[in-house]
Amino acid sequence: MLTPAPSTSDRAPQRVKHPRVLSIAGSDPSGGAGIQADIKSISAHGGYAMAVLTALTAQNTQGVQGVHIPPVAFLSSQLDAVAADISLDAVKIGMLADAQVMRAVGDWLAVTRPAVVVLDPVMVATSGDLLVAEGAHEALLELLKFTHLVTPNLPELAVLLNQAEAGSWAEALEQGQQLAAAHEVLVLVKGGHLPGEECPDALVWPDGTHQEFRAPRIATKNTHGTGCSLSSAVATLRAQTGDWVESVRLAKEWLSGALVTADDLGVGSGAGPINHLHALWANAPAAAGTFSDELWADCAPQRQAIFELDFIKELAAGTLESKHFAYYLAQDALYLGTYSRVLARASSLAPTEEEQKFWAQGAQNCIEVEMSLHRDWLSQFPLESPMGPVTKHYLDHLQAVACSGSYGEVVAAVLPCYWLYAEVGRVLHSDYLSYSGKHPYGAWLESYADEDFSRATERAVAIADTAARHGSAPERERMRAAFAHSAQYEVDFFAAPHRRVDADLGARRD
Repeated sequence: MLTPAPSTSDRAPQRVKHPRVLSIAGSDPSGGAGIQADIKSISAHGGYAMAVLTALTAQNTQGVQGVHIPPVAFLSSQLDAVAADISLDAVKIGMLADAQVMRAVGDWLAVTRPAVVVLDPVMVATSGDLLVAEGAHEALLELLKFTHLVTPNLPELAVLLNQAEAGSWAEALEQGQQLAAAHEVLVLVKGGHLPGEECPDALVWPDGTHQEFRAPRIATKNTHGTGCSLSSAVATLRAQTGDWVESVRLAKEWLSGALVTADDLGVGSGAGPINHLHALWANAPAAAGTFSDELWADCAPQRQAIFELDFIKELAAGTLESKHFAYYLAQDALYLGTYSRVLARASSLAPTEEEQKFWAQGAQNCIEVEMSLHRDWLSQFPLESPMGPVTKHYLDHLQAVACSGSYGEVVAAVLPCYWLYAEVGRVLHSDYLSYSGKHPYGAWLESYADEDFSRATERAVAIADTAARHGSAPERERMRAAFAHSAQYEVDFFAAPHRRVDADLGARRD
């Protein structure tokens, strides 16, 4: 990765915990874009939001029905009134409907010279409606001399350069580099319009160097206001962090969460808004009767069945035959190799960096810690055993969900291996503590009581609750089904040693 060039800012802004951020943009009465989205985005990042209206729109989630532009003199009065009384830490500029409005904003910027200016060159709405008057192209380019960062989507980037819209990420980067060099401005190239499972963005400096940011594409139609919200988030974060790269990274991570939870809002019948306040609402007190409570109740028969198995009873009592324990170890070792890849898939789908790290650590733990433990035990209980049918069916189920399921479904599918295993460990370890003498599987039962695994289980349950809360009703039902199948496979997995080994021995005796 190339090293970023120095900031193009006229002066280094002071880092502010609660920056005062002014949005200069049009309104959206449906609340998803424009001034309304900017206020939510700024507030979500701890900023104090202010707003100067450049235009009034009549629009909803299905499109724009009309645009009204107030007198430019009144726009200038709004700008002057705010600047005369309040110190501005950052300015975000959105919809500027015509050249006269653009020149008025440019004149004001020339005098006030805010420390952070982010320009989102809003020209076309998500619905395809044109939001600026013809002939405003040159006036918009003139604004770039007062701008530190410009954040066009691919159609807007093409308009600014008078070129065809980029059809690939390489072309998009090239266009971003052209715009940055021509106007000595930072450019955030956004690849959301390109096809693919990832949404790449890149921060491009005037010397052509760039920093890329990538995130999984979120499957939702509710993307109204994405560009407005991202640019106002970056402006706010830049005033807080003093660093463009960190600001874009944090804003993009926040936007992923806002898109993942967008369907929760249920606003409108068209392209609905993103969920600006998802982080705030996620930290609200949980309502009684969480999704995980329902799952735990649903799997009560499986939990009861596990503790009635001969394998579990004999393991707790220390009477389990070594051949049964060896078969269990061999199958568990085979299981963990594929299970780690399913956890890695969960990491790739996770909407936040924290959840990505959690699942990635789980995958690594399967390989480095658990597999090592199994190798140590398998050396004491050698048994050459091919993959049994239960192990294969369980892994086929997990891989099918990982390949075609949503993030929530994958989380639900892997959860029983955490949750039911932890419950078995809790009960067996309690029995082990009351065992008199040297338990033949004591060291193994000690591993069940691992505090790190207990904490990881609690985190996995919490993630499942969050995914269910953010998912649609049909997705929650698919999560429930994925969990139920895995829970039953956990029962079958513990039952397999007695059934499979005894059947094999019987067949050999015959």
